[in-house]
Amino acid sequence: MARTTPHDHPQTDEQPLYRRIATELLGELRDGTVPPGERLPGERQLAVHFGVSRETVRQALEVLRREGLVATDRRGSHATLSGPPVEHPTSLTFPVGARRTADPRAVDRATVTWETPPPEHAEALGLALHRPTLMHRYESTGADGRGLRRAVTSFSAVALAEVEELARYRDRADGTASAQLRRAYDWMRRAGLTLHHRDAITPLADTPSVRVTRLVHDQYARPLEFTDLVVDAQPNALVYEFTLPAAV
Repeated sequence: MARTTPHDHPQTDEQPLYRRIATELLGELRDGTVPPGERLPGERQLAVHFGVSRETVRQALEVLRREGLVATDRRGSHATLSGPPVEHPTSLTFPVGARRTADPRAVDRATVTWETPPPEHAEALGLALHRPTLMHRYESTGADGRGLRRAVTSFSAVALAEVEELARYRDRADGTASAQLRRAYDWMRRAGLTLHHRDAITPLADTPSVRVTRLVHDQYARPLEFTDLVVDAQPNALVYEFTLPAAV
C-alpha cells in the first residue's frame, strides 16, 4: 500500500477513517510486521506510515485497545494478539543456533545494541571501521547450565535500509530490553530479498565446543547479516550453502 503525507484522506464510505486505519494496523500486526509483545512505533511514525493525522492514529489505537489487541504501559503501546504461523516454514532459525522449540526449563536472553561491530563482522558486511550498526546478542542455556549457546549478529547497512522491521530496533537498541528477532529472515524475504546462506562449522581446539559463522547475502551479492555462534557441542567440521527465495 502506498503511503502519503500525514493528512487525513477524504472519506469514501461510511466507515470512519480511524476504523479503517485500525483495520490496516491490525493486518500488519497479524502478518508479523510487529511481533506480539513488541512495542509499536510512536503515534507520529504511525501517522506518517498511514498518511493520516496523529489524532486519527490515536483513535485507531483506542479501538484496538478496547478489543484487547493492543495494550499500553510505561514502555508505550504493544501488540497482544497471538503470533501467526510462519507462511513458508523452513529449516532456518534466527539466529543460527537458536533453540527451535520453547523449553520451559531453558534460560534464553536476546537483546540488541547500536555499536561498532567486531572487525571480522565489519569486514564481512562491508562496513567502514568504527561505523556502528545494529547488533543482536543471543544466549541460551539448559536448566542444568549445560548446552550453552552464544550468538552475536551484526546487520549490514543494506539490511537496515531495506528491512523496515529491523530498522525500527535502532531507537530501542540499548541492550536492556528483550529483542527476539526470530522472524528476521521472514522480514527480509517479505522485503523482496532472496537469502543466500553460507554456514561454516568448525571445532574449537581443546574445548568441547564448536564455532559456527553464518554470512547471509541477497540476490545482488550484498551482505545482510553476519553471525558468530559458539555452542557446547562437537560435530564434525563442515561447510554448507543454500538459498531461500524471496517471499511471493
